[in-house]
Amino acid sequence: MVPTALHGKGLRYKVRYIDPNGDERSKSFPDKQKNKAESFLVEVESDKREGKYVDPNAGKITFKAQAENWLLGYSPDAATRQTVRSRLRSQLYPFFGEMPLSSITPAVIRKWLGSLEEQNLGGTYKAVLFEMACSILNSAVDDKRIQANPCKVRSIVRPQRQVRKVVVWSDERFQAVRGGLPERYRVVTSLGAGCGLRQGEILAFSPDDIEEKAHRINVVRQIRVIDRTLVFAPPKRKKERQVPLSSAVRKSIRDHLKAYPAVPVTLPWGKPSGELVTVNLLLVPESGELYTGDEFGKVIWQPAFKRAGLTYMKRQDGMHAMRHLFASALLSQGVSIKALADYLGHADPGFTLRTYTHLMPSAHDSARAAVDGMLGE
Repeated sequence: MVPTALHGKGLRYKVRYIDPNGDERSKSFPDKQKNKAESFLVEVESDKREGKYVDPNAGKITFKAQAENWLLGYSPDAATRQTVRSRLRSQLYPFFGEMPLSSITPAVIRKWLGSLEEQNLGGTYKAVLFEMACSILNSAVDDKRIQANPCKVRSIVRPQRQVRKVVVWSDERFQAVRGGLPERYRVVTSLGAGCGLRQGEILAFSPDDIEEKAHRINVVRQIRVIDRTLVFAPPKRKKERQVPLSSAVRKSIRDHLKAYPAVPVTLPWGKPSGELVTVNLLLVPESGELYTGDEFGKVIWQPAFKRAGLTYMKRQDGMHAMRHLFASALLSQGVSIKALADYLGHADPGFTLRTYTHLMPSAHDSARAAVDGMLGE
């Protein structure tokens, strides 16, 4: 009898096993692969004992389906979810979206990282995207969709966040910008450089946030845009804080209120469908229509540089520059990193230290004086 062309090409060996749920499963192997079939069975039984077993069909769901499930538990903050969803749609879904999870190998991750390089994206943005992809694939491991995260193998080089040294304005630049602002909005420099408030916190500031007897302000809200709607929201990371109120800042606010009284503004809290909250705001345009952060920057903040005869530099001249000036002033007066972190609303004093360590007064002179005193010099 002469063998046909199909001889030796069929599936000869079938491995049957019981999965952790008690269901019978099987996998077939072709002729001459008995050893491979036996090794597969040994591996399955080992994975079952160690809790590593993954259903072969579980990895068939797409990256996008897993990401949508991951997003449900990512953050309760509507604005944060909106930002993350935008990144998913623009950068992750076009590449990974319809891929089955089981098909995403380290080689696929390397190819994706290469595509990010071709887009000339910034290092920090690439790092954020990688961290998102890694977290989504971690959730797939947790859900036993895949056995291991392909982002975590040694051959994958993680993009690194760019660390830029904070450049602090000179007093001359600060005064020039302050003078270039319309009188109605000049008080923002007191709140930014004098209290370390973020832009959204400045726009949401109310005179009612001041504790006169305690000489401090309570930072309890910001203004954000969610689904094109202005809303009140807690400060970043929901971290309310108290900041010392100096006499100069108090006077600046009082002078502003004499010319431009606070205006009650009603906005939803947290999300467009949230409970309506009314706050007496310090900074309301004459028209009564509030600016978004972007609008304030383009209409009020950036033109101040032109009026002051200065060139606006995007990376170092945003309103955040006033927070850096505030930090620099406090460090120069010996305020501790822990206290500064509290005033700025940083969750981790280590982040504050890494950001501003180069602004701290040098300890060399004090160290030399201490040693000279000890040795009697």
